[in-house]
Amino acid sequence: MNRVWMTGAALLVAAPASAETLADAAWAAIASNPTLAAATARQDALAETPEQARAQGRLTADAAATGGYDRYDRGTSGGGTVSASLPIWTGGRVRTAVRAADADVAAGEEGVRDTSAAVLSDVASAYADLLFQQESVAIVRADIQLLESQVAESKARFDLGTGTQTDVSRLVAQRASAGATEASAVAALAAAAAAYRAVVGTDAGTLAPPPAMLAGLPATVDEARVRAIHANPLYRQARSAGDAADARIGVARSNGAPSVGIGASYGYGYTTGSDSGGYVRSAAAGATFRVPLLTGGLVASQVRQATADAKAARYDTEAVSRAVIRATDTAWANVVAAKMRVDANTQAVTAADRALAGVKAEYAVGLRSTLDILIADESLRGAQLALAGSRSDLLTSETALLRATGTLNVAAFD
Repeated sequence: MNRVWMTGAALLVAAPASAETLADAAWAAIASNPTLAAATARQDALAETPEQARAQGRLTADAAATGGYDRYDRGTSGGGTVSASLPIWTGGRVRTAVRAADADVAAGEEGVRDTSAAVLSDVASAYADLLFQQESVAIVRADIQLLESQVAESKARFDLGTGTQTDVSRLVAQRASAGATEASAVAALAAAAAAYRAVVGTDAGTLAPPPAMLAGLPATVDEARVRAIHANPLYRQARSAGDAADARIGVARSNGAPSVGIGASYGYGYTTGSDSGGYVRSAAAGATFRVPLLTGGLVASQVRQATADAKAARYDTEAVSRAVIRATDTAWANVVAAKMRVDANTQAVTAADRALAGVKAEYAVGLRSTLDILIADESLRGAQLALAGSRSDLLTSETALLRATGTLNVAAFD
């Protein structure tokens, strides 16, 4: 555990014994996020379309009843009929409609996956920002404690005649500046906490450090590209949309194909008040053969329209493929750069910490001035903030890479 994490843990003394983890935040967001819940509900509605398409080729039946009064014959009449029909051949209309609906459902599922990944990406960003702001407050407060001790020491040296009023004033000014910085850091922390609450759905406590590396990251950029093409939800959604568009060409063609069906009906009625009154029954069964002979060019136009839509869908798929590869390459480069910044800033914190300790020791024996302490202190605080920022950048960059490759899920945050 590096100095940044240790500083934050030491100063936030009111923190609960068990800090909130990134995985905790992810699970809370998945369980309560309204955007994801709405996307899931819409997908549930879309999942009913294949069944509706299949219903076009199944047996249907209905019943009807009538009743009335004839004012001239002063009689009443009524009757009931039950009829049923079963499509035998639909010219491929049902089969292609089911294919199109299944492809639509598959595309919708990928859309829900992308929405879930977007929620997790927002969680990681909010978590990283809030963690950075919490660490920033901790770093500033640690700096204030250091400056307060230095102010007290400089005043003691001044009272003993071994220091100057200038030394005291410099440290007091630096302490006041740190107080202003603390106020800004606390305000930024409140804003980050509000953003976190909006994404996760709960108030955050003290956040635990995220995993050193998210699970499931690709080892090479080539592996990342392969994963993206196979698993990225936007690309898979575009492919499924293309499959649906291809199937709708068949649906359009089936509108001009012959169809065969069978049907039967049974009726029972009665009339009163006339010479022909009485009861009557009827039953019928037969087959229907339908061939569209002339549609005014409608079917041909529908086929051309569906073909053009399918062509556009193929171009859309290619465009999404390029965008996915670009996002993957960008995310990979950002991860590599963030790791380098973390390593460099870790070394900077170690060196700045040692430098401050050395300057303080040399100041105690009169080899360094108050200005040297202020410069060393500022250098350490800047290095600590840079390290905290680079760690947050690494988390968001790794999350973006997992999302681009289609492998971002809650398990990645464990």
